[in-house]
Amino acid sequence: MLTLSLQFLAPFMKRNQIVLLAVFVVLTALVFIRVKSNKKEVVKESKEATTTLFIPTSRVKNEMHLLQMVSYGQISPSMEIDVSFEVQGKLEKGDFLLKPGMKFKHNQLLYKVNQEEAFYALNARKSQLANLIIGAMADIELDYNTEKNKWLNFMEDLKPEIRLPSLPAFKSSKERMFITAKGILTEYYSIKSQESRMEKYFYLAPFSGTVLEVYSEPGSIANPGGKIARIAKTGDLEVKVPISMTSIKSFQKQGSARFTDPNGYEIGTGKIIRVSDVINQKTQSIDVYYSIKSSSQENIYNGQYVNVEINQQASQESFAIPRNAAKGNKVNVLVDKKLMQREIIVVGAKPDSLYISGLNDGEEVVLEQVEASASIKEYKGIKR
Repeated sequence: MLTLSLQFLAPFMKRNQIVLLAVFVVLTALVFIRVKSNKKEVVKESKEATTTLFIPTSRVKNEMHLLQMVSYGQISPSMEIDVSFEVQGKLEKGDFLLKPGMKFKHNQLLYKVNQEEAFYALNARKSQLANLIIGAMADIELDYNTEKNKWLNFMEDLKPEIRLPSLPAFKSSKERMFITAKGILTEYYSIKSQESRMEKYFYLAPFSGTVLEVYSEPGSIANPGGKIARIAKTGDLEVKVPISMTSIKSFQKQGSARFTDPNGYEIGTGKIIRVSDVINQKTQSIDVYYSIKSSSQENIYNGQYVNVEINQQASQESFAIPRNAAKGNKVNVLVDKKLMQREIIVVGAKPDSLYISGLNDGEEVVLEQVEASASIKEYKGIKR
């Protein structure tokens, strides 16, 4: 009986399973379609969101500006030289032992080279000159008796500790020829040359200044041309300023400038003293050299970096924009939510800004570089 019941219910159970399966498939399909539809909407919304780009802009208002042109430079002495000798010998200290940073005055003895050997050689030459005169005295008494005393006095003045006296004046050409034939003139001028060389054993300060570097210490051997120290002249400082080609005429026209430290405090003023006629290959600019005079109660130092500023009244109305807003001589302006390019003229510049003309009042200029893109449907400006 139970077996018959199951055989009777089997077709109904199979039909119910099919119905349930069909319902499950339909529900799954509906869910899939719904999810896919939502995904398309999200993608569509995100695509629509990228079609508007917000960019920084500013309304143009042309007006007259006092253009402050700025460059930079480094203070350096007007003269730096290496201390060296033309002679060889043991190096000795001068009036004091030189060290970097020490100051000295004009004509102070900075260094000397031991000249003992040269001194003895010089005196030997003086003795030789005296012997030549003594050898000629007999003929002088015979032929030039009136000139005898002047040559005796000259010979007595040949002393080791003093410079060679002046040669006695010749009364006649015959006397000159006689003295020359005796070799007296040749020896005299040889000694004069050796005396001049003795001065090269001493190094006197050519100016008042400061010691920058010391390369050799007393006790070492000085060789001809070898660097002993490096010194710089104080008082006459200058500033080397690289100036761009576009600004060089403005700086030359102004002539003078003010100098500030990195914090903006004025430390001095100066004037152009010379302008290079060669472009600096490293900076692609022209080097201009300024004198610099310290402001009251302000110290300036060799090697100090400074800003160089000049004020110039603009010759026409202009508008200030960031440097990166311009590309060459063109900028972007916003017209009916579209980017348009406009040509400009740069009338002045600062390190981070340009003063431009060529735009009309009220135009909306873009303050940074933006490249037009087909995916952007419209541009909206954010005022600064």
